Amino acid sequence: MTTAPEPITPTQSAGQPSVPWRKIAMWAAVVFTVLFSLGPPVWELLTSIKTNPAITANPVVYFPSLEQLTLEHYIQLFTRNQFYVYIFNSALVSVISTLLCLGIGSPAAYALARLRIPGERIVLTCVMGVTLFPYILLFLGLLRLVQMVGLANNYLALIIPYTAINMPLTILVMRSFFQQLPKDLEDSAKVDGYNVLQMLWEILLPMTWPALVTTGILAFIFAWNEFIFALTFITRESMKTIPVAAAQLGGTSLFEVPYGPLAAATVIGTLPLVLLVLFFQRKIVQGLTAGSVKG
Repeated sequence: MTTAPEPITPTQSAGQPSVPWRKIAMWAAVVFTVLFSLGPPVWELLTSIKTNPAITANPVVYFPSLEQLTLEHYIQLFTRNQFYVYIFNSALVSVISTLLCLGIGSPAAYALARLRIPGERIVLTCVMGVTLFPYILLFLGLLRLVQMVGLANNYLALIIPYTAINMPLTILVMRSFFQQLPKDLEDSAKVDGYNVLQMLWEILLPMTWPALVTTGILAFIFAWNEFIFALTFITRESMKTIPVAAAQLGGTSLFEVPYGPLAAATVIGTLPLVLLVLFFQRKIVQGLTAGSVKG
């Protein structure tokens, strides 16, 4: 008894496999995403090492030759513009504000997650409500406060607002991690004679290391890239941060746009963030995924 042959679908012919359109579409999407994401950074990097004639050439020089490559823009930043001072200012403000966020926000998150505090829900609602407002709405109030207290041209004028703005995010993320830790660990630590601070520092915080890294990097990136507060609260040239210094780069004439130095400043300002994310890449992934899984 013979069976009828299976019909040939329109997408394949006799003796030929079907075209893997799904795999082709997936790889096309991956390639497009990579090119779309890496296009602007690569263009900035190429612009920062091209000579001025190559930058302003018509037609556009996408891939410069060896004769069109130069490091003059980077040398100019560190000799004429003293860019190392701005790097130090940004690093100082960002590191201190990040450490304050983690140092204050982690105990607060533990208190909201484990300890029974009067008005806990009200405090948590206020913390969540603060995250809904754009930080730019605080600008006028902070400006008036800085003027009254006399913090203008002081690093604290940036450190305190950055810490306060990043604090709600730190509390919410760390609280979710503390809630997922088993309470048996805390009960065992109390039996062994640990007080709350010892238990938090020696046992619980090491277990939430991915969350600390994730929230710390987010706070650091915000402080490193912030522009409005740094532009307004700091007017002394020796205390400016990288975003303000890069925005105020000038050419040799009033109508000249220094594309090369601007691109070089962008690369220098972005490079520490890229290295930071690459170095803590695994911890960041653990922090972002572990917070969404119970158990």
